[in-house]
Amino acid sequence: MADRTAPNCHLRLEWVYGYRGHQCRNNLYYTAAKEIVYFVAGVGVVYNTREHKQKFYLGHNDDIISLALHPERVLVATGQVGKEPYICVWDSYTVQTVSILKDVHTHGVACLAFDLEGQCLVSVGLDSKNTICVWDWRRGKVLAAAPGHTDRIFDISWDLYQPSKLVSCGVKHIKFWSLCGNALTPKRGVFGKTGDLQTILCLACAKDEVTYSGALNGDIYVWKGINLMRTVQGAHGSGIFSMNACEEGFATGGRDGCVRLWDLNFKPITVIDLRETDQGYKGLSVRSVCWRGDHILVGTQDSEIFEVVVHDRNKPFLIMQGHCEGELWALAVHPTKPLAMTGSDDRSVRIWSLIDHALIARCNMEEPIRCAAVSTDGIHLALGMKDGSFTVLRVRDMTEVVHIKDRKEAIHELKYSPDGAHLAVGSNDNSVDIYGVVQRYKKVGECIGSNSFITHMDWSTDSKFLQTNDGSGRRLFYRMPSGKEVTNREELKLVQWASWTCVLGPEVNGIWPKYSAINDINSVDANFNNQVLVTADDYGLVKLLRYPCIKKGAKCKKYLGHSAHITNVRWSHDYQWVISIGGADHSVFQWKFVPERKSKEELHIAPQETLVDSNSEESDSDQSDVPEMDSEIEQETQLTYRRQVYKEDLPQLKEQCKEKDRAIAMKKRERAPGSGLKLHFIHGYRGYDCRSNLFYTQTGEIVYHVAAVGIVYNRQQNTQRFYMGHDDDILCLAIHPLKDFVATGQVGRDSSVHIWDTETLKPMSVLKGFHQFGVCSLDFSADGKRLASVGLDDNHTIVLWDWRKGEKLSVMCGSKDKIFVVKINPYLPDKLITAGVKHMKFWHKAGGGLIGRKGSMGKTETMMCAVYGWSEEMVFSGTCGGDICIWSDMFLMKTVKAHDGPVFSMHALEKGFVTGGKDGIVALWDDTFERCLKTYAIKRAVLAPGSKGLLLEDNPSIRAISLGHGHILVGTKNGEILEVDKSGPITLLVQGHMEGEVWGLATHPHLPLCATVSDDRTLRIWDLSPSHCMLAVRKLRKGGRCCSFSPDGKALAVGLNDGSFLIVNADTLEDLVSFHHRKDIITDIKFSPVSGKYLAVASGDTFVDIYNVMSSKRVGVCKGCLNSITHLDWDRRGKLLQVNTSAKEQFFFEAPRGKRQTIAATEVEKIDWNTWTCVLGTSVEGIWPVISEVTEVTSACLSHDKKVLATGDDLGYIKLFRHPVRGKYAKFKRYVAHSTHVTNVRWTHEDSLLVTAGGGDTCLMIWAHEAETRRELRQCDSEESDIESEDDGGYDSDVTKENEINYTIKALSTNMRPMTGVKPHLQVKEPSVDERQGVVRGSRPPVSRALPQPEKLQTNNVGKKKRPIDDLVLELVFGYRGNDCRNNVHYLNEGADIIYHTASVGIVLNLTTSCQSFYVEHSDDILCLTINQHPKFPNVVATGQVTLVTCQPHRRPFTCGTP
Repeated sequence: MADRTAPNCHLRLEWVYGYRGHQCRNNLYYTAAKEIVYFVAGVGVVYNTREHKQKFYLGHNDDIISLALHPERVLVATGQVGKEPYICVWDSYTVQTVSILKDVHTHGVACLAFDLEGQCLVSVGLDSKNTICVWDWRRGKVLAAAPGHTDRIFDISWDLYQPSKLVSCGVKHIKFWSLCGNALTPKRGVFGKTGDLQTILCLACAKDEVTYSGALNGDIYVWKGINLMRTVQGAHGSGIFSMNACEEGFATGGRDGCVRLWDLNFKPITVIDLRETDQGYKGLSVRSVCWRGDHILVGTQDSEIFEVVVHDRNKPFLIMQGHCEGELWALAVHPTKPLAMTGSDDRSVRIWSLIDHALIARCNMEEPIRCAAVSTDGIHLALGMKDGSFTVLRVRDMTEVVHIKDRKEAIHELKYSPDGAHLAVGSNDNSVDIYGVVQRYKKVGECIGSNSFITHMDWSTDSKFLQTNDGSGRRLFYRMPSGKEVTNREELKLVQWASWTCVLGPEVNGIWPKYSAINDINSVDANFNNQVLVTADDYGLVKLLRYPCIKKGAKCKKYLGHSAHITNVRWSHDYQWVISIGGADHSVFQWKFVPERKSKEELHIAPQETLVDSNSEESDSDQSDVPEMDSEIEQETQLTYRRQVYKEDLPQLKEQCKEKDRAIAMKKRERAPGSGLKLHFIHGYRGYDCRSNLFYTQTGEIVYHVAAVGIVYNRQQNTQRFYMGHDDDILCLAIHPLKDFVATGQVGRDSSVHIWDTETLKPMSVLKGFHQFGVCSLDFSADGKRLASVGLDDNHTIVLWDWRKGEKLSVMCGSKDKIFVVKINPYLPDKLITAGVKHMKFWHKAGGGLIGRKGSMGKTETMMCAVYGWSEEMVFSGTCGGDICIWSDMFLMKTVKAHDGPVFSMHALEKGFVTGGKDGIVALWDDTFERCLKTYAIKRAVLAPGSKGLLLEDNPSIRAISLGHGHILVGTKNGEILEVDKSGPITLLVQGHMEGEVWGLATHPHLPLCATVSDDRTLRIWDLSPSHCMLAVRKLRKGGRCCSFSPDGKALAVGLNDGSFLIVNADTLEDLVSFHHRKDIITDIKFSPVSGKYLAVASGDTFVDIYNVMSSKRVGVCKGCLNSITHLDWDRRGKLLQVNTSAKEQFFFEAPRGKRQTIAATEVEKIDWNTWTCVLGTSVEGIWPVISEVTEVTSACLSHDKKVLATGDDLGYIKLFRHPVRGKYAKFKRYVAHSTHVTNVRWTHEDSLLVTAGGGDTCLMIWAHEAETRRELRQCDSEESDIESEDDGGYDSDVTKENEINYTIKALSTNMRPMTGVKPHLQVKEPSVDERQGVVRGSRPPVSRALPQPEKLQTNNVGKKKRPIDDLVLELVFGYRGNDCRNNVHYLNEGADIIYHTASVGIVLNLTTSCQSFYVEHSDDILCLTINQHPKFPNVVATGQVTLVTCQPHRRPFTCGTP
């Protein structure tokens, strides 16, 4: 079998040629170490000019477009583009990430700036609102966010002299911002008459509220406050792109190619015109300047970096060059020297020295260049052009040899033959032309087999054959030099290829993912010596694979850096380097090749940080070196926990259904019953798909979970207390280090984590909003302040919380594969580990993100559990193969064999460890895992006499282990909780059914017992008296779905899933008799009343069989149902059966013969039924909810006194109704504890308990039935009903009116009211009643007691001079908002003033002087007002207004203190 693993050698980025000058500004700075920091493509570069060395920051996954330098000049912030762009703050010395800021911006991050202290960072997004966001960057937390402007923002800066003030500028605007609380408030700059309104490109702040800004026309605008004070005209000939402030003054750079220096008062010092210098050229445009001491850095539009020394300003040093804007496609390497040639759409061809890392020659052509090739002797360089021509140059002096144009479309590929005699030229005209080199490039042949453009070509070593790839994915062969196609593949068997750059062919099958388009890999190059292959693709990845790689989806190592598509990749002539070129980022990357033997030595050097693992995870192939997955783990990875309907969806669904049922809602409905339920005891523990979810609390009680309930179990008293805050399956549980709080995570569309107190059972904190589908793992930090959680979404998102505040600290995609465990480092709470399917990852917090590295472990193993050891580097993890891996930092030190089969749980002690595995053995180890001190096997033989039940099998798979109070607590996959004494005896405390749905449930006719049967193939008898334990269990050959006691309680009938049923002795569970007459599942089974002579057996085959128990014969079959039968009941006489089917049909049959009867609905109610477990009929019509389309009522049971009907449904609700339940949508009491569908509910013989079975949650719950007198209101006493009806007491008319007010109409997206409309004197007048009736005006005089209106008031204004109006000042406001507000008038200053509001104004009225003062910062109606009563904050007022949320949904409404 071909080796499908990734190669052992690797690539290391050594040099990047280029600088991003296009579409970016202000992105070039000196660091504190006098190095130069800038970016190109997706890489941050730190360049040491003295040593001519580069360091790289590789934390981004797309183009970087903005950069800011921290005031201390060591840290750098960079922002990128992308759908979910993030900002990285990194150290320019170590090039490691310090913080990641994410989840706010979309599209990209256009500008960044640090404040003077360096504590805050401001960023501007590329979204439609150009959102401005202020970060506490160390914590990764947003302090404030606001929409920036409707048009692009080009620059933003903190005012370094006034705290909390910022300035932003952009297309035709400049804005001055103040940060107050968490609100950013802007004021627009007023251009006035001093200067034209125009686009501002850059700015710098100075003392005394002065701001300097560079405009598009080359002027500098000087602002004082928000007003334009003066302009410096013609500072530059055209747009000023960059402005940099330093101690000496300001430097500006513009499109005119000049750099100007100004003193602190903006008086000119000097000008440097780069176009006039030796290295200058026409059209040079400056994009970035940085002035430090006597050195000035200049970045240009065409990707050059100049360094200018001020006193020798006519001789700038050119320290970096790259291609200009335009796609870069052409790449060739010299056959004998360390040189690379590139050609681009910028029409230049450049030759780079791979040893000196420098540009050594450049030549401009007439046309954009698309491909290049160097002849075998290294003398000629051939360039293919976009217009279909090609040019040959002499490498020595770049002079032209020939220029030939035979084609109309672009030349995409050309190659010299190994013997140097021919040049093959492939074009987009679907053909390859062959030219003779010696005949001065005369055309000698043509290959015309392709029907699409030519993409790649390779010559054979003997120069007799050529292979081509084309755009349609065909691989063709031609005989050279004639160009005749070779159709007989036999001839090609022995052909050896001189190079391999084709993307098609058996040797390179493995470069393609299993399901990908044929055109997303752009380039390949094989290194025959080392048998490796390098590829370049559309996703910006350089990949290293083995050569040949024959099977699809081979493993690879991948390298990020290029941001978008990589167009070409080549090995250097001696295979020391790989050169890759980016299309859109037009940069040239040089990678050092590190072969296998050196790779090992390099491991000890800290790997450079990247966010993508270079060891790819993506291969979908069954790797050759992965052990087979354990069946239990396999099963668990298949579980999805997705729901058809989430409980969060219910209100919405109800609304939709209510529309249809408006009429019914008006009718009087049956009220809810008086009695209620209280959860009393639960049999069950979730072990089949959860691990490490069982702990001792502070007080020695035991805490664990099952279904949607957190349980605190007192083992002395055998009682349970419940945390009922969840509404769906709990999947994980973690305990606080002080053992008093517990965190539990549940399934849900927006799943929540609850932290609750084990004593009071009250929630301390609920965390929502970050996990989809469910939370699968939790862990507290050692100080108890932080909590880590892992979600069940496709990326298994990891969130780190400050749980008391409910605030997320960091979030990151964890892994594509399932994560089983997360653990926070007890010594360094900023570090954590995750372990799961085929991976182990080591993370550290970086601001709002986490940076993860895969543990290097040779072959990839699935990890099931992990703990930290006695130092911050030591980690121990348990694998699915039974080994314990011992890690130091992220390196695997050694493995120890601990169990047969997976190690599921592990617990660290002060002086050692305890582990548990699938083999059912608990092992105690010393602190280095060198000696196993003791093992305990979980066996029936060692069960102590005090056990509350029976062990189902020996050596059950162990899923949870915890220690405390001198015991080891063990949870098993079979749903048992055991306590192991250190001396050996084992006590069973709690148990439930194993994995598989529990459907069958029957209560004993006169004892406190019940029986259950489940898909786990067991039949169990439970004691419902205070001893709460399992009395008997028996394994069945098949799972079962129903069971029933005989009327005397001595026999028990059990229906199985294969269509058979048995009757067993109720005490010993031994077989009495069994039958197998049906193929489909037996769905319900019941003995006839009184003597139990007959047994009715309903099946999914649509039949009910009636057996005579005494004679063991089938005596009747009830036919006529069309669908599978779901429920059946006998009448009191044992003569009549009622049957429900899955299609909601109700049938009646006579017993024992099974003849079908038709009975009127009114008569059915008069019949005395022995039991009522059916869900259809007029007497139970009201149990079906409004949303009966999406949820089924699965079971019902009427109490023996016929007063209360209990039901269970698909959403996990248990409801109590007053019987009979006539009329639709009766009121009820609702209880949530089961997580998924409740499959069965049964009252005990004296109605004191209700027993319920959960399907997927495997639980048996016992509820105490409480009469009306004892009933007190508790949280699980449900909402009364699904629909409010008229008789629930309506609203007062004022309340109704206020309830219906809608404020959204006024709150427009801009905070101003609409200003359109027609002025009153221009409005078309409505005709009056008279006019409509045709009465001539004046025939009936208008009646009015008012004085006649004066014609038009005239005053003598002659003597008054007209003063220009400066400003309006609010003097007096009449009115108070009382029509829809309450509690909005207060006394202030011990009764001297009163405060209230109206419109958008807060008003303080002094009662003695009757003067008003105003707070006018609101932009729309104020709706509420409150004052701070605390003596520390006198006169602090909060007011809230109407508005549309124009920013992130998490914004709080701002509060305003009134003067």
